[in-house]
Parts: sequence; structure tokens; C-alpha cells
Amino acid sequence: MHVKIYLLATLVMLADVLPLCTAAPGKDEVFPIGVWLQDPVNAAKYKEIGINRYIGLWQGPTAAQLAALQKAGMPVICGQNAEALKPRWQQEIIGWLQDDEPDNAQSLPGGKGYGPPICPEKMLERYKTMKAADPIRPVFLGLGQGVAWDGWYGRGVRTNKPEDYPRYVQAGDIIAFDIYPIVHESKEVAGKLWYVGRGVQRLVDWTDNKKPVWATIECTHIGNANLKPTPEQVKTEVWMALISGARGIDYFAHQFQPKFVEAALLQDAEMSRAVTQINAQIQELSGVLLGPVAAAPATWEISGADKTLIAATTRRRDGAVYVFAVAMSDKPAHVTFQLGAGTGDIDALGESRHVPLQRGHWSDDFAGYQVHLYRIASPSNDGK
Repeated sequence: MHVKIYLLATLVMLADVLPLCTAAPGKDEVFPIGVWLQDPVNAAKYKEIGINRYIGLWQGPTAAQLAALQKAGMPVICGQNAEALKPRWQQEIIGWLQDDEPDNAQSLPGGKGYGPPICPEKMLERYKTMKAADPIRPVFLGLGQGVAWDGWYGRGVRTNKPEDYPRYVQAGDIIAFDIYPIVHESKEVAGKLWYVGRGVQRLVDWTDNKKPVWATIECTHIGNANLKPTPEQVKTEVWMALISGARGIDYFAHQFQPKFVEAALLQDAEMSRAVTQINAQIQELSGVLLGPVAAAPATWEISGADKTLIAATTRRRDGAVYVFAVAMSDKPAHVTFQLGAGTGDIDALGESRHVPLQRGHWSDDFAGYQVHLYRIASPSNDGK
């Protein structure tokens, strides 16, 4: 009886916050935007730049960490331990965190090198244990760059084994991954932002589009003392993920080179401003991004290039049509879109310009890795 009462109370208390975690359209349609493994002391500052949840707590969760986040009004997805399972944290904790990157080779005790990854079946056992302790909150599983790059040697004996991933994704309710092309050390990946979109699309396919997929985005030097992403590159990676089907974003804010800075994103004024703008635009379009893909999407042709160099998604919301598009290479492209047979003006969101729509056609130029977000208000004869 006590268990039933506890579960009912938990359901009621979580009703308003779980949509934020699962990225399903909720009554407020807040798009999930997180930050990875940051000190709760900075929670208020992260809220100011549009972060709406913490992912992970270093050597926690502890009562002090959770109390600090609670005071700041910052929800958290964290590890499941005895402290976290206490009823006092029911509203603060909106999800449970699996061991991070189990698909990578695992450190052996005593610094004796690396063993194989944690097998998917072991992760599924842990998932079932976590769900048994709390069947209500979703479990967040973060995977490594092998999601997008088969040649990632950090997987050890499972390098070039993408067939593992359809089994890994069974061990979570929210599936995330990370790859950082700008600061990457391998020539095979470095500078190729399209790996972000590829990883998202793979996870969408491996989950049969039945689980929210998140992408972790680079925004600091991380381990590369000589390079860090520009604001435009961060915007591209974010929108590449969203266009490919991501329903959550989180930022990796640490820097390890040229010196360690945990909250490097907050200390970079230019990047903080850019991330604030990116996050604000995402929230303005949250209802569109969390809604379904249109049954009749836009099509396009690219002058002198292959069609795969553009990725786009079409959505409908409140009588308007939205087409979000991104160049998937560093080459410029001239693109002609077609959607129905309407005529009018298209608003290029965030660009202070309009694009003419003639009988369902419009054309635009894309610089390398450029993003264009189009809104067509009440298109006439749009060929639904």
C-alpha cells in the first residue's frame, strides 16, 4: 500500500517536469537543453544562457549538490544512489544517468591499459535494475563517438563494430552521443561537422525513432590547445543535430587544454553570447521542433553538387510551414526548393530578410556548413 501511494505521489509531482526530460511535446513545449557534468554553483549562470537542466554530477549526486540545484531551480539527470532515491528529491531529479560511454574501451584497474567496452547486455541489466528502483523517471544513456565514426579506435576490440549499437540503445529511454569534429585529433574526422548529423540519424534509425535522441555539442577547446569552435560552427552543429532528428541538446563546457577550466563556456564571453542566442531561437521554435515531421516534405535540387550535401526537415505548425536546412559540407551550394504550389514571401528566420516563393519554388545560396531556417506563413495551394 505504501509503495502504491509513493508511486502515485511521484507521478503527480513529476507530471510537469518529465516532458522536459523526454523531449515529448508538453503543455509548455520547453525544448531540453543541458550542460554536461558541471558544478551546481554555476546553475544560475547556466540558466541565464538558456540551459534548463544539468546532466550528471561529479562524484554525486550528493545532498549538497541536489540542494544547490534545487535552490537554483535547475532540474538534473543524475546517477541513481541512495541519496537520489530519497523522496525529498522527487521534483529535482527528472531522470537517471547510466554509466557514460560504455561503448568505449574501459580502463583496467591499476592503470594497466584498457579492456573491452561494457557489453550491451550488461548495460541492459543495469537499466532494468534502475527501472526496478524507479519505474517512472527515464534513464539517460550517453554513448561515445563510435555512434558516428566506425573507425573510432577508442572502442578497442570493438572498433568498426557498429552492429553493437542497436543493442546498446535498448539500455536507455533517452539516447545521446558525442563527437567533436572541430577539435578532433584524427584527420578522418577533424573539420567534418557532418559527423554530428550522421550520429543523430544513426541513433534515430537504431531506435526506430521511438526514443528521444540527444547530441552533445562542443563549444570549447576541450583537449585541443590550438583550436576551438567558432560561434557559427556551434550553431551549425546544433542545427545539424536538430534537423537530423535530435530532441535534446547538451553542451560539453569543459576545457582541458591549454589549461583545465570546468566552466570554460561561461568564461568565454563571445561563446556564451552565441549559445544564449542559439538556445533562445531553439525555444522560440520548440513547438515546431518537438512536433512531427510533415507528411509532404520539401524537396530540393543543388546546382552542380550532389543532393546529399544538404539536409532538411519540414514541419507544420499553426498553419505555417517550416523548412530547416543545413549544408552538410564546407562547399558552397545554390539550392532550389519545392514545396506545393504556393506564392508569397518566406521569412528567413534570424536573418532579417525574405525569400520570394513562386509557385512552390524558392532558391537560396548556402555557404559551407551554413544554416537557413525558413517559415512560410499560411502558404496558398501548398499541396498538402
